[in-house]
Amino acid sequence: MPPRSDPPPRGTPPPERRLPLRKSLLGRLLAVSALVAACSVAATAWLAVQTTSGAIKQEQGQNLTDDARIYNTLLGYAATHPRWDGVDRTVTDLARQTGRRIALTTPQRVPLADSATQDKPPALPPQTSAVVDPLSVDGTLPAGGGQSAADRVDPRAVGPFRLPAAERAGLQETAERIVSCLRDDGVTSDIVGTPSGRPRIQAVGNDLDRIEGTRCSIDALEEPTATETKALTALNQLADACLKRQDRHAVRLNLDLSWNRRPAPTGRVPTAPPVSTPEPSAAPTTPTEATPTPEPSAAPTINDDDRAVASCVGTARREQLSSYVATPALLFIGDPGGATVPGFDLSPANTARIAGAAALVLALTVGASLFAATRLVRPLRALTGAAQRMKDGGYADPVPVPVTADNEIGRLASAFNDMSAHRARLEGQRKAMVSDVAHELRTPLSNIRGWLEAAQDGVADPDPAFVASLLEEAMQLQHIIGDLQDLAQADAGALRLHPEPVRIEELLGHVAAAHQAQADTAEVTLTVAGTAPGADVPELSADPVRLRQAVGNLVSNAVRHTPPGGSVTLSASSPDGDVVVVDVADTGSGMPPEDLRYVFDRFWRAEKSRSRRTGGSGLGLAIVRKLAEAHGGTVHAVSAEGEGSVFTLRIPAAGRPVAEETADRL
Repeated sequence: MPPRSDPPPRGTPPPERRLPLRKSLLGRLLAVSALVAACSVAATAWLAVQTTSGAIKQEQGQNLTDDARIYNTLLGYAATHPRWDGVDRTVTDLARQTGRRIALTTPQRVPLADSATQDKPPALPPQTSAVVDPLSVDGTLPAGGGQSAADRVDPRAVGPFRLPAAERAGLQETAERIVSCLRDDGVTSDIVGTPSGRPRIQAVGNDLDRIEGTRCSIDALEEPTATETKALTALNQLADACLKRQDRHAVRLNLDLSWNRRPAPTGRVPTAPPVSTPEPSAAPTTPTEATPTPEPSAAPTINDDDRAVASCVGTARREQLSSYVATPALLFIGDPGGATVPGFDLSPANTARIAGAAALVLALTVGASLFAATRLVRPLRALTGAAQRMKDGGYADPVPVPVTADNEIGRLASAFNDMSAHRARLEGQRKAMVSDVAHELRTPLSNIRGWLEAAQDGVADPDPAFVASLLEEAMQLQHIIGDLQDLAQADAGALRLHPEPVRIEELLGHVAAAHQAQADTAEVTLTVAGTAPGADVPELSADPVRLRQAVGNLVSNAVRHTPPGGSVTLSASSPDGDVVVVDVADTGSGMPPEDLRYVFDRFWRAEKSRSRRTGGSGLGLAIVRKLAEAHGGTVHAVSAEGEGSVFTLRIPAAGRPVAEETADRL
């Protein structure tokens, strides 16, 4: 058999069973703190990303708008000037308006213009923002001046198609006559200028069918001028030369750069029916309708010949305009300090920084929570240990829980210490009560037994004095049992009251008369003080029997503790008319202040000798307190050692019901 282990001694608390971390307060606090920290980090990161992304998008959008404006302005300058001379002023104005650094260089990065004002401007970035070439518009940035043609020529580059002042004036006069004619026919129209200086008619709503349905002809406005005819002829020759090198037929270009095929030479059949293919261009011409060809045409189709013609026309335009526009230049746009357009690069390094910051915040939060939770749990564990010791019988000599702070936990520990001390005191009183009850009952029983044994043995004669002595001891025993029964009923809420109207002056007179003999025997003067004139005491609604018992206990206690020659005075008053105050004042020995808190405890006596001459059963004042509470009142004592005591009973006046449920509650 395995050896038996001795059981732990009584009062030794069993070993503490540690809770799993997931069930403990510490674990829950850590989990909540970690969750709050994670949510806070996530919310902060999300808010920061959203705010930063929005700000960056807004800034990038503004930068893109400024970049487009800069590019468009410089592109217009290049389209209308054969050289870059004098562009510095334009660059400076754009830099001042946009707050950006603007630099123009040749393709070999030779500076043409720079808005930087430093003696040594910052180096240009390796990547260009755009190439400013009016003959090849950069598609990454939107250009102004209308849509560029399919050959990517800026519409403001008109070259030899720019009209002189005389031709402009003539066309303007013709356009005004047409607008006046259209106005007479009820068609509202405007004169719109073009980069070449040729005016064109635009109906309100851009509805050309309304113009064609009037008597006003715009053919005179569509005829090429001498300048345009000369430029168009030169352009046609360049295009035909290109087509000839490809062994293709020559074409006849119209003012809007559409074309008509010329008749094929004798013996040859054209490879395709004549086609008029307009090509959108905002170059130097007005958007007019292509001149219809006299040959019958089928549905327009785009074939290899059309593509070749379009390519040759574009090549011819660039060749013709090359001497009228500025050479291509590199455009650099950045911040004045030399930085490029800001962006948001969530690189692996930035991601690692964000993750590291989040982990640091989480670790700090968990660490702080662990520190706070440990400080919070330590006094709780001390309270748990003290409660366990109390459960195991250690309440007789309780060890107070340390109170380390004046907070909720500290106040809980202080309240627990008070409760533990109160329970220890109650336990001591319970033990004392058991001892006192045994003593109080044993004394009369021992006397009765002794007298009866003496009578049985023939030592004492059962004369009237013998019977009176036995009766006195039996009455004392009955008195103790009656007091204990009253207290038991009050504790159990079974003390029944029968309230009825009571005049306190009459009740005090009856109590004084009942205790007059006891007072005379003790040579104590017992009086009832009268009420002051005009200070009537209201009627009570109380149980007269129980109220006489309460006042009688106070009087009996006062007489017992008053030396011969002293006095006991009963008085009644009602300062506010709602409460009746009964005072029982004596000129006895009094009590020290530290004993007043125990005076209404059961079996408590100021004299520890437990002499029947100086004290009763020790239950009278405890019964007074219970009876006062049963009537909805209170009782308290004021005493000074060597000067006497005053016991005050406060009972609500009539009108406030003292029903049986009040007593049941007690």
